Amino acid sequence: MLHVAKSETNDAAPMELSLESALAVISEISKVLTDPAPSRLDVTLAKVVDLLGSFVQMRHGIIFLPDSDSILDSAEGAGRNEGCDERYLRGLAQRVVDEIVTTGKPLVAENIAVHPAFSATNIGVLGASDGRRVSFIGVPIRVDANVVGTLAIDRILDDRSTFPLDFDVQLLTIVANIVGQTVKLHRLVACDRERAVPDKDQLQQQFSEPPARVRKKVHVKGIVGDSPALNTLLEELPVVAKCSLPVLLRGESGTGKERIAEAIHDLSPRANRPFIRLNCAALPETVLESELFGHEKGAFTSAINSRKGRFEVADKGTLFLDEIGEISASFQAKLLRVLQEGEFERVGSNQTIKVNVRVIAATNKNLEEAVERKEFRSDLYYRLSVIPLLVPPLRERRGDIPLLAADFLRKFNNENGRTLVFEADALECLMNCEFPGNIRELQSCVNRTAVLAQGSSITRNDFACFHGQCLSARLWRSGSDNMVLQPGPTVPGPVKTSTPPGQAATSPAVAAPPVVGYQTPLAPAGATPFTGAKVTDPERVIAAMESCGWVQAKAARLLGLTPRQIGYMLRKYGIEIKRL
Repeated sequence: MLHVAKSETNDAAPMELSLESALAVISEISKVLTDPAPSRLDVTLAKVVDLLGSFVQMRHGIIFLPDSDSILDSAEGAGRNEGCDERYLRGLAQRVVDEIVTTGKPLVAENIAVHPAFSATNIGVLGASDGRRVSFIGVPIRVDANVVGTLAIDRILDDRSTFPLDFDVQLLTIVANIVGQTVKLHRLVACDRERAVPDKDQLQQQFSEPPARVRKKVHVKGIVGDSPALNTLLEELPVVAKCSLPVLLRGESGTGKERIAEAIHDLSPRANRPFIRLNCAALPETVLESELFGHEKGAFTSAINSRKGRFEVADKGTLFLDEIGEISASFQAKLLRVLQEGEFERVGSNQTIKVNVRVIAATNKNLEEAVERKEFRSDLYYRLSVIPLLVPPLRERRGDIPLLAADFLRKFNNENGRTLVFEADALECLMNCEFPGNIRELQSCVNRTAVLAQGSSITRNDFACFHGQCLSARLWRSGSDNMVLQPGPTVPGPVKTSTPPGQAATSPAVAAPPVVGYQTPLAPAGATPFTGAKVTDPERVIAAMESCGWVQAKAARLLGLTPRQIGYMLRKYGIEIKRL
């Protein structure tokens, strides 16, 4: 039920309601009802009642919608007496308003004291008495052919009331018709909203049980990227973080394993406790033991004071052990005891210290092969690898290269007061690089290029590889980090074909960065130098063609391509086919 009322304590001054003023009130009310700014129905109708009181001689005004879903206690004009509107509504609702809604006709009473529709109670509530006559006008509000409510006013009838009630009846009827159209529109919008928005049970089911195939993206602070390979890893982090079991991060050097370990700690219940990190490959065994377990004063020559180890400092927190595959066999046994029993002794002490530490280890070595060669204890391997997580290399998440490069460049700009940006051809150049050093190599490439860039933006011409000066390609070519690298050009250079010199300067082959593909030690025996790599290097295409006597079909099989693809490569790089 919705009712909007206006009450005034003082009798209104006499007004001559002319045709011009009637048109003015209709115009102003239409503006209120057609206001494009969204508003509740009761607020809109309250404005209508207020406007009506500015043009029509009235003491009380009311819009009463008994079947409305909206509920309003009252919305009044200025000068309202406490409790006046509620008494007014109680006096009208039982007989007068019901009669107007039932009959669908206006109800006009020049003096409510002598009108049969008003009882003695109504008369007293409306303030009529022997010396004070009160007039009443009520008209129906229609939606199509149905009466849905009432618009009514009353006023004191005295010598100042110089205009007839019939004129007000006509005006109020027009206003009631406009209000009816507004109510209709409001109900249509409400119905559409109910159809568009599911009910509460449907919403709960929708949000509590998402479809199994819909994968929720997980955003971890400090980790940049949106590739499927990275998202697969990030989805596992919140689940892994909830428990306290050891985690083994596997992946190549430079993939961000330390940042993943820190993210697991930040998402875990131990987030408010210490996160301690240690690179096991950076220290000899004797120093490593002291760093992890601590030592007592006098335990060795330089031990002038007692010192807590990393395990003790990380109590109730997380300890990240990087390069865990590099520790010696004797130290592996000492580490196994801490992981299994949660206790140790400082160097030079017999007192056992118990700790509660979650260990996250990381390695870029193949621990399975190390276990087979008896270089790594199998019992320690099983203790560390309770929850193994594979951190993908950058070549498996190429879509993240522009995001990472932009983030590195932003940090460089902030630290050095620069405003460099990447041109499209520069990002394309980065996307075509293999980056065997992964994220660390990409960061070094961006920083080096940003330092030497001459203009306000970085183009492909600013990269060292464009000029055949990429030394990291030579480093990775040498087979470092236990990689078996494939033959191919060390740095990109002009294509050795019959391409005219003028064309070579603008050829895509010149701008293409080096593709230093590589093959892990687990590659199948008999793999050729041309298989297992992304073919974007023109010299590799030429080498394959020469080894096959310039037969495209054989070269395509050698490169793992179709004849159509090899033909596209030849046209792309402008390679002239030799006729033997």
